[in-house]
Amino acid sequence: MRIAIISDTHGNVKNFKRIVDWLNKEGISMILHCGDIGDPDSLKESLIDFNGNFLGVLGNMDVDYAIDIERYQDYPKIKVSESVFDIEIDGKKIAVVHFPEIAEKLVESGNYDIVFYGHTHKPFKHKMDNCYLINPGNVAGIYYKPTFTVYDSKNDKLELKILEKL
Repeated sequence: MRIAIISDTHGNVKNFKRIVDWLNKEGISMILHCGDIGDPDSLKESLIDFNGNFLGVLGNMDVDYAIDIERYQDYPKIKVSESVFDIEIDGKKIAVVHFPEIAEKLVESGNYDIVFYGHTHKPFKHKMDNCYLINPGNVAGIYYKPTFTVYDSKNDKLELKILEKL
């Protein structure tokens, strides 16, 4: 299964919708989001044409919406957790978080095959023992170019995508 991992959209609907259009063309039907989503309305607007499911966590810039987390759930294919999202795909144990410090602790726990995180806006890939630590970069284009990652769980392959090259 191919899934998209994105982070730090910060409500940038224009960039997020470009990614959604590309994902639909590629037949990718799952997005994992590593936090700093933006407000629930921008998320809903970004995903209105997405042919798949969205699983994400809140980041530090989403703090105003943490109290009202159910507003993120008003679109049927959206699931948002406050800090950590665990999922298993094709036998791979995956964690999604926002902060790198938490991500590193999850990697060290030995309970995961892949830990995705955000916050720094900078794409990053590192393998510790048998676990990947991955930051897909940021969709908003803050500090670095807008990027995201595609993970092919069947082939255990990660690919960084640069928005301007899609």
